[in-house]
Amino acid sequence: MPPAHIAVLITSHNRREKTLSALAALANQRRLPRNTVVRTHLVDAGSSDGTPDAVRAAHPEVDVITVSSTVYWSHGMRIASFHSRHAEDPAWDYQLWLNDDVVLDEDALAVLLGTADAVGPGKIVVGAVRGREERFTTTYSGRRGRTLALIEPTGRPELCDTYNGNVVLLSRAAYERVGDIDKVFRHGMGDYDHGFRARRAGIAACVTPRHVGSCDRNPPHTGSREPGIGVREALRRVISPGELPPRQWWVYCLRHCWPWAPLLMFSPYVRTVARALTQRGGKAGQACGPDGTSRLGPSGRTRCGTYERWKNEAGDGQPSDERR
Repeated sequence: MPPAHIAVLITSHNRREKTLSALAALANQRRLPRNTVVRTHLVDAGSSDGTPDAVRAAHPEVDVITVSSTVYWSHGMRIASFHSRHAEDPAWDYQLWLNDDVVLDEDALAVLLGTADAVGPGKIVVGAVRGREERFTTTYSGRRGRTLALIEPTGRPELCDTYNGNVVLLSRAAYERVGDIDKVFRHGMGDYDHGFRARRAGIAACVTPRHVGSCDRNPPHTGSREPGIGVREALRRVISPGELPPRQWWVYCLRHCWPWAPLLMFSPYVRTVARALTQRGGKAGQACGPDGTSRLGPSGRTRCGTYERWKNEAGDGQPSDERR
């Protein structure tokens, strides 16, 4: 396995301890090829908890870029990518997307690079991660099929259709064909869209043979799903940058869910209203069937319907965000 120059891209917002834990695990990587270079570009979106200063003190080698609190995950990753491409370091061979709540195993980078070497040049490698307490439960990984099923590690690389952006190793060849997360997306949907665009460009994405770290799912029943907040507040939250802004959702549906896009476009907002009404009436949960799927609107058997349901019930993999 040859040495590599890896540009790590991270965004953060008011999660100092988690961010420091992620960076500590990254700094503690073992079994890397000799002369491998890892350069981290962290975009902090207006944290008020001292994250930038704490990172600079604990990890002076990290390139910390401070921006306003109006910058969300997808936008922050584009800024980090820009800085990685214009850094004075030698040109990178890989970009590594890394969420600030992921704690990598000590050989995670070695596993990612080994998988990239095994599947051949020009591919994308997706790191599967597990829950911190439920160590055998995969929380984020690649996705496959019309239902966007979560891909479990099997001991060998597994092809996927798209991916959660928690841990993604993007080769330079793949980057030059697909580019950054599309600028239309500010927070969520950008990683899924990137994966689908890569597939259309003929670039294979593979999940690592085993987990490469830990990352808990975002807490349920937050944001627009918080019980008792009322219809107006629920709608305000669901169209906010941290959930499903209508224009971004429409672009996602048009690209990946035709011909169902016109119907699916309105589905999450109808469900949000129905859920808020039933919860306010003391019947929280009755809008959902026993398997967690909605009884309202489309069944979720398309990529859009599945994304919207999974985003609202389990989180989309991007850091949960309380900027309202």
